[in-house]
Amino acid sequence: MSLGAPSTTSHLLRLLVSCRRITAQVTNPNTDAIVAMACSSEQEFLPQYRARLNQFPRSRNFWDRKTASRVGEKLGFRLMEIGLCDVEINVEEELSRPMHQRKSVISLFDSVKRSGVRVSGAEKLQI
Repeated sequence: MSLGAPSTTSHLLRLLVSCRRITAQVTNPNTDAIVAMACSSEQEFLPQYRARLNQFPRSRNFWDRKTASRVGEKLGFRLMEIGLCDVEINVEEELSRPMHQRKSVISLFDSVKRSGVRVSGAEKLQI
């Protein structure tokens, strides 16, 4: 097993990132089924999204660190509700992200931690 690859015993937290949204999902290691998820396209974020969509000059990204942090907070609360207090990230995948995205996803991981969920591997991403 490589240094940054997640083990198969812990739930895996994966991020799907585009210029329009950030989605965080936690999967069961045995079945690959999603057990919890939060996304910047949820109802709470729509006014922010619409404001950025209509701003001039147009922005490249429709989410920022603050949005990522709120998505992480929502995910952390959902994980605590189901009794899951430890997740793992794929460090190699996160390190391969462009620096501007990595700074934002670190705020997501920090929010998950503040919710009481341990995020294994996030300490290796600190800038």
